[in-house]
Amino acid sequence: MTENTTRERLVSTTVLVIGTGGSGLRAAIEVAEQGVDVLAVGKRPRHDAHTSLAAGGINAALGTMDPQDSWQQHAADTIKESYFLADPRTVEIVTRGAEEGIRDLERYGMGFAREDDGRISQRFFGAHTFRRTAFAGDYTGLEIQRALVDRAEQLEIPLLDTVYITRLLVDDVPGPDGGTVPRIFGAYGFDLVDGTRYLIHADAVILAAGGHNRIWRRTSSRRDENTGDSFRLAVEAGGRIRDPELVQFHPSGIIEPESEAGTLVSEAARGEGGILRNALGERFMQKYDPERMELSTRDRVALAAYTEIAEGRGTPNGGVWLDVSHLPRETIMTRLPRVYQTMLELQMLDITKDPIEIAPTAHYSMGGVWVRPEDHRTDVDGLYAIGEASSGLHGANRLGGNSLIELLVFGRITGRAAVAHAYGLDAQHRSTDAVRRARAEIDDLLAADGPENVRALQRAIRDTMTAHAGVVRDEEGLRAGLAELDAIEERMTRIGIHPDIAGFQDLAHAFDLRSSALAARATVEAALERRETRGCHNRSDYPAMDPALQVNLVWSPSTGVVREEIPSIPAEIDALIREVDTAGKLVE
Repeated sequence: MTENTTRERLVSTTVLVIGTGGSGLRAAIEVAEQGVDVLAVGKRPRHDAHTSLAAGGINAALGTMDPQDSWQQHAADTIKESYFLADPRTVEIVTRGAEEGIRDLERYGMGFAREDDGRISQRFFGAHTFRRTAFAGDYTGLEIQRALVDRAEQLEIPLLDTVYITRLLVDDVPGPDGGTVPRIFGAYGFDLVDGTRYLIHADAVILAAGGHNRIWRRTSSRRDENTGDSFRLAVEAGGRIRDPELVQFHPSGIIEPESEAGTLVSEAARGEGGILRNALGERFMQKYDPERMELSTRDRVALAAYTEIAEGRGTPNGGVWLDVSHLPRETIMTRLPRVYQTMLELQMLDITKDPIEIAPTAHYSMGGVWVRPEDHRTDVDGLYAIGEASSGLHGANRLGGNSLIELLVFGRITGRAAVAHAYGLDAQHRSTDAVRRARAEIDDLLAADGPENVRALQRAIRDTMTAHAGVVRDEEGLRAGLAELDAIEERMTRIGIHPDIAGFQDLAHAFDLRSSALAARATVEAALERRETRGCHNRSDYPAMDPALQVNLVWSPSTGVVREEIPSIPAEIDALIREVDTAGKLVE
């Protein structure tokens, strides 16, 4: 029990997994299959994790459709599309391990689309040399999540759905150079429903709590996910963040209703023949990519839409039109069922008759917690990060379909690494001071009764990031953004927290706010340092790519932004890097 009368549960496990999306579940499954105790906690219901929103597909060079495909070609495509900021070692690990990841899903009962002879179907996805994207309709992520949840339940892995982790617990232990290093010994948090505290002792922790794209006004994430939790938890424990400025903006997020702004309209809508028009009725992609038009790359289409809106040719709500109404109704109902249903539910809009109002939307964090490529260890001994929480694979532009295979490959690897770490401990060090600080952090927030509202401040961060660190950035805007963040952080010292009969969501929002503020600062400071235009990162004051900035940018509160060299590309992969034929393909 704590010093006051608050209920607190003490739980002990060998490996703790934070996050119950695809990456967290895959890691937990690996630990359990080795016969080791594991606990997975998440703040969202397990079936509704962010992974379930992924539509398009999952990559692996299976060669079922194009036998000449290889992991080396997959690696080459990934590195080229990253604008040469991906870590070649990370890329090799993912592309080599991709087929095993697919076989794991089959073993768990995943229902892939198949050819008549039983082969897994594979289709083209953007910037792939060959057909290597396996899928399950336009619900691939949902099917993967279901398969992983089913397997976790078969293994009787304890999954806590409503536990919010507020702090990782670390203790300083002797390091190899005579100093000390932080070592993980668990985590602290609370139940979102009744406020019960959780003190979780663990020998290893796997951080799989997503990215930070919710800190923009329009985002494909829901309101209570991807608020930068992984960034804050890792940094406060002693970790660092790599490439936070590299955020992929999806071209087509809806604008209304405000509560759902950013919900994605699948790029399949463009792939099936959807047309983009501005408020004047002009098919504006003719100006930006007359050859590929709406089938251009995701970053180019997002930039084109942004430019049309910024130059005054957008809709009254600040968007552009995506029109599929000219397509046969049967095509829409069979090839775009999710888009049709979503628009009907959210706007009572029949896309077989009317166009969809869209705008660029923050979609994916390509940077994340700094990890070693081999096993995704962080700077904190015993702490690992995977999935969108981590960094290294995507560089300045994510190859469509790579995120889902990444979580399977590194889920397996980190699960094994965490077990090995736990077995290798002579003794586990714990710190009563660390636990006391974690308790006090929550106590202090619950006692806060200031005039500032946490949700209003969260909105202020989102407004700042949208205005100054969106699709296009410049020095003046980024510095204005930093000044606004300074003011928001000062206001955060005067917040009020008011849990009610409905639960402790207000307390969760306060921690979300802290995470968002840290992630926003890291993003803006790194965006200032990257004085070039590369992939998703557009600097209007530095429109060219700078060879000197073919580096990763690593951020922490103590060091600011530091440049990190990228290892050389292995010859067998480098020889395969080429321009990919895009005729007739949707380039993501």
